[in-house]
Amino acid sequence: MDTALPLSFRDLPQGVVIDDPDLLSSYARDQSRFTDSATPLAVLAPRTTDEVAACVRTCREAKIPVVTRGAGTGLSGGANAVANGVVLSLHRMNQILFVDPVERLAVVQPGVNTGELRAAVAEQGLMYPPDPGSVASCSIGGNVATNAGGMCCVKYGVTRDFVEELEVVLADGRVMRTGTRTVKGVAGYDLTSLFVGSEGTLGIVTEVVVRLVPAPRPPLTLVATFSDLTSAGTAVSAISAAGFALSAVEILDRTTLQAVDAMTRMGLGDAAAMLLVQADSDDAASLLTEAEKLAEAAGAVDIAISEDPAEAAMLMEARRLALPALERLGEWLLDDVCVPRGRVVELIAAVEGIAAATGLTIGVFGHAGDGNLHPTLNFDEASRDAALTAFDQITEAALALGGTITGEHGVGRLKADWLIRELDPVALELQRALRRTFDPECLLNPGVQL
Repeated sequence: MDTALPLSFRDLPQGVVIDDPDLLSSYARDQSRFTDSATPLAVLAPRTTDEVAACVRTCREAKIPVVTRGAGTGLSGGANAVANGVVLSLHRMNQILFVDPVERLAVVQPGVNTGELRAAVAEQGLMYPPDPGSVASCSIGGNVATNAGGMCCVKYGVTRDFVEELEVVLADGRVMRTGTRTVKGVAGYDLTSLFVGSEGTLGIVTEVVVRLVPAPRPPLTLVATFSDLTSAGTAVSAISAAGFALSAVEILDRTTLQAVDAMTRMGLGDAAAMLLVQADSDDAASLLTEAEKLAEAAGAVDIAISEDPAEAAMLMEARRLALPALERLGEWLLDDVCVPRGRVVELIAAVEGIAAATGLTIGVFGHAGDGNLHPTLNFDEASRDAALTAFDQITEAALALGGTITGEHGVGRLKADWLIRELDPVALELQRALRRTFDPECLLNPGVQL
């Protein structure tokens, strides 16, 4: 064991402490850019809630900061290790404990892969709707920590909308349960929702009870291409205003389409923008027919509606590959902002103006149907400062449009300063007081959020 660790760490269960120097660096950070990190003193890898509690108590007694880590797919620095701290990795707690088809609930550990949960409940005719772009690699615990979203949010909602009950280890090592498995329940304050999106700053989630829904029919898909990005944004605004119950409204600009095509050879064409619209309800065909009319009125060049599930899966896979494809262009910095749906056009126009002013390539893609876009900046060493400037300008533009600094990736370390700008001063004061109530010594994920 590392001699920098207190002797009390020797009392932790066998195999929990990982201090091999060759392994520690791989736990130092998530996938974010421009965020600080350090090599942890050790990685703690508990297998049970009791072991998590023992780890937390040991760290508290030694005044050692604890950063909780899921799958490490985060994009805001929320799982980055801090100096003289440890990383508590929940990858060993990866079991789907129970699926209840009657109550439509699943009980899972935080290390469960989100895609595997979706596949498991699908076998019982059910669906867990949240589907982040990294669904094949992210974990439920990480999704809860950031209140992750995904492709289906426009219809079904985000992670918080499907978390019914939590088991949480607090900063002093006590174990608490929140929420209820009943359909209705309003007793006491809603601590469950409070923990969802708290990014490991209030406690460590060790068990999650999620709500499931009946599996919908295979979706129908509309694909519309546009000669300019603003026209695509106009179509999004019109479709949103119509109030259709669509299950996905996604957008990809030319830069993103070309990057995905270069990576996959899917033959996506050379449009300035592509809109992907899906509907999975019984009236899906009529909904997409109406959406087609609005897209055409907005200036769509080509429109097609497909009933082929394989084609629909291919198109959504192209959307999921947006970030990996843009990564291949060189250094990148991804933003995550959300504006009111009626102001998507203005946000897109702002991004285009920022790209022109800075001379940067900025790929735009995201969940246009709920106003959540991911402008992704490509840069080299010479344009590094310009990228940071553009990133700040995009975030500032979102706030100016009545939006928020993050729609689904979390605040983390990347946007901690921006959170202070977004929050009302009184809300900021109360949130800081709330954090001190749960963690008086600020040992849980210091530097994240407030």
